[in-house]
Amino acid sequence: MASIREIHKQLIKKERSAVEITKETLERIEALEPKLHSFLTITADGALEQARQVDAKIAAGEDIGLLEGIPIAVKDNLCTEGIRTTCGSKILENYIPPYESTVTQKLRDAGAVVVGKTNLDEFAMGSSTENSAFGLTANPWDLDRVPGGSSGGSAAAVAAEECTVALGSDTGGSIRQPASFCGVVGMKPTYGLVSRYGLVAYASSLDQIGPFGRTVEDAATLLQHIAGYDPKDATSLKVSIPDYLKSVKPNLKPKGQRRIGIIKETFGEGLDPQVERAVTASMELLQELGAEIQVVSCPRFRYGLPTYYILAPSEASANLARYDGVKYGFRAENAENLGEMYAKTRAQGFGAEVKRRIAIGTYALSAGYYDAYYLKAQKVRTLIKEDFDRAFAQVDVLVCPTAPTTAIKAGEKTDDPLSMYLLDLMTIPVNLAGLPAISLPCGFDDKGLPIGMQLIGNVLREDLLFEVAYAYEQATEWHLRKPTQV
Repeated sequence: MASIREIHKQLIKKERSAVEITKETLERIEALEPKLHSFLTITADGALEQARQVDAKIAAGEDIGLLEGIPIAVKDNLCTEGIRTTCGSKILENYIPPYESTVTQKLRDAGAVVVGKTNLDEFAMGSSTENSAFGLTANPWDLDRVPGGSSGGSAAAVAAEECTVALGSDTGGSIRQPASFCGVVGMKPTYGLVSRYGLVAYASSLDQIGPFGRTVEDAATLLQHIAGYDPKDATSLKVSIPDYLKSVKPNLKPKGQRRIGIIKETFGEGLDPQVERAVTASMELLQELGAEIQVVSCPRFRYGLPTYYILAPSEASANLARYDGVKYGFRAENAENLGEMYAKTRAQGFGAEVKRRIAIGTYALSAGYYDAYYLKAQKVRTLIKEDFDRAFAQVDVLVCPTAPTTAIKAGEKTDDPLSMYLLDLMTIPVNLAGLPAISLPCGFDDKGLPIGMQLIGNVLREDLLFEVAYAYEQATEWHLRKPTQV
């Protein structure tokens, strides 16, 4: 599938119509879904109507924007008015929101063609998309492996060309890690840059919506359209949004203009040697492109994982208390009283991982344990942010692997939750600090599986990340490779 800019040129030159592009996309989805299961809902009728509106504008001689007529997929934890939004959970299996999330409304206003809602770990809790109540998604590079999570459906859909770009959400790495596993570009923006209104909450102080694309430019284009202040979101930042596309330039010259820091704590024990070699080689290339490379230390980086697994489940235990079978969603039958109805509804409606995290969070917030766990974790979170602040006093951008390994086999870690949690080891500290970060392909292992490199920026420096990522991308051909099994 062509890039956003290529499709836009085809449309304005009338080489292809938006309806033709949409039909081709829907046909590809229909052909691949039996293998991949990237989507939970396909919105064919709505997509074709959106495409017809774009064609009507072109026929009338009107100018169209970059996103008009572009096939886009949306993670199924973003509310879409009149369209089922399940969060990958039985408890919301038939839930149809009466309102639209801010980001999906922005997509509609921009003329994008939404082709469907993508699969995810239930309530975005997971690292493999194996926790969905509606079945797992396969990795387009190896159908026996996972696409990562929780935004695995969106990452797999972009990699398999079932859409041009997609939206995901990232609480502890849920955009970047599946981007790494599926060989695409995924960005987690600065916390508050993109409105969370209409995003079904997992951990409110960590959740952030962001783009997937096959190229850095496509990710930058999508972020350009969804970023910005929203009065409906109390955590939304009232800041001006730069033109991110001005940052996509092919090199980093003059030499030494950009300082890139390698986080030394992310290398060594526990890191797949092939991943380490790929990222190290990428640093050498960035140096050739004009960057100044140095090693920096973030000594509390490794404490991100245990800190996250106290704070995120604590927030989840509060956020998920609303699913009780009373107001909306699934309700258990044959309950003799209200208390039994609550208990049966939540026992039958939630999956094992969601129950596990609710239990952990409730325990951490309970009397006698709040100070020992939750309060201490908040203090460590502050220390992690201070480490990043010191690092950014020395460099412009930080770099590390996105994930410690390439994509794992389906079922490989389902019986070992702690081992599964380690897949997010490299991404979690970024969420705790509220920083932006982008993952992009930087090589392949000996099994032909993609390897991802993570670039981390200071607050609101998405422009620098796009600049460095694009320069690297243009000097390599990793992004041009296509999945081998679709």
